[in-house]
Amino acid sequence: MVEMTRADFEQLVSLALDEIPPALTREMRNVVVLVEDEAPDDDPKLLGLYEGTPLTERGDWWAAGSLPDRILIFRNPTLEICDTAQEVAEEVRITVRHEVAHHFGIDEERLHALGWG
Repeated sequence: MVEMTRADFEQLVSLALDEIPPALTREMRNVVVLVEDEAPDDDPKLLGLYEGTPLTERGDWWAAGSLPDRILIFRNPTLEICDTAQEVAEEVRITVRHEVAHHFGIDEERLHALGWG
């Protein structure tokens, strides 16, 4: 397990978001990325979670007044599976890409095929 402050972990999440190509980030709509210390009780080893309506499923019913989708990155489960800060950085990059992909409507099967599962 790696020891890392929340601020340092949040910086890794920010850096991972910066690595997403600008052409994609310009298309991201009504979504926030948050760091939570713990994963949900029903899946305590979860590293990240996308909550919302993927862009591919938004239709006319999806209004501008809708609450933002959420991408959650879970700090403690990530730190628990890593042995070095470099491993944490890589796992955060993978997790952020994975959850952003869900925002774009890419499902688990396709993510695994791309090596982001």
